[in-house]
Amino acid sequence: MPSSVMPTSKNVDGHPSPDAVSAVGLRKSYGDKVVLDGIDLRIPAGTVFALLGPNGAGKTTAVKILSTLVSADAGSGEIHVGGHNLATHPQAVRAAIGVTGQFSAVDGLITGEENMLLMADLHHLPKNEARRTTTTLLERFDLTEAATKPASTYSGGMKRRLDIAMTLVGNPSIIFLDEPTTGLDPRSRHTMWQIIRTLVNDGTTVLLTTQYLEEADQLADHIAVLNNGKIAAQGTPDALKRLIPGGHIRLRFTDPTTYHHAATTLTDTTRDDDALTLQIPSNGSQHDLRTILDRLDTHHIEADELTVHTPDLDDVFFALTTPAHLPHQPKETTR
Repeated sequence: MPSSVMPTSKNVDGHPSPDAVSAVGLRKSYGDKVVLDGIDLRIPAGTVFALLGPNGAGKTTAVKILSTLVSADAGSGEIHVGGHNLATHPQAVRAAIGVTGQFSAVDGLITGEENMLLMADLHHLPKNEARRTTTTLLERFDLTEAATKPASTYSGGMKRRLDIAMTLVGNPSIIFLDEPTTGLDPRSRHTMWQIIRTLVNDGTTVLLTTQYLEEADQLADHIAVLNNGKIAAQGTPDALKRLIPGGHIRLRFTDPTTYHHAATTLTDTTRDDDALTLQIPSNGSQHDLRTILDRLDTHHIEADELTVHTPDLDDVFFALTTPAHLPHQPKETTR
């Protein structure tokens, strides 16, 4: 997903910065309520970084701090966004970023085109450049036909596309998307995913907060799971899934004789004699599956059904952010 040529941010001294965003020991409390308890974030340029967590975990607060809307608490370490120190050069940070919140910033009383021109005016673009940018972005987000209609007549997906188009008027190198697909239908959500992929392919860095775990799995190069103000775990989607035990291959038989032959031959299995099924521990990798299939061939074992059970981000989320006694079943893929 990242662009083959990743952009390099520069700090105020002109020195290259390898990370689009970096924060050390980020803290924020409201009274006695600790929202962020010293978290560290590092987002390489030209990637998608997803923050996951339950409501109240601190995702939106982190975005607000990094986008200069809220101040971090004293005692937080240095924060750099777009190569600029957030504490000493907030204006430079604001010039480098774009922010799309959970709720659309679109003004429904005016047209889509007028929303775009208003945003261009806020960025102090000359009139000719404002018109050119508006036309280009409306075309890019497939909103040209609706440009002269009041934004109140737009569907949820159209409003979200217009919202992001408005965010891009200032040509930001970093975009914060705070739950950008909340309330969208599945088709509009997939359209938004494609827009985000295109942005990153063009070299933009995206910090995404979402409660849709499939969304993070589809889009993110790196994920951090927030829980009670701390990062419970972080890594690539695949690395996080490997943290959760329980992956296995399930073999189901219809013939009792074949089942008992397999059960006595494969000694590392969990048996269910009533259901005529065996479970073999597996990490779900292609190599592991091939090894198990080779074992079955060697011992002339033919199961009537083979099902791969692999932990997914739902399992990661439940394991890291909810009490262990809450049950959750891993996904199955029948082959």
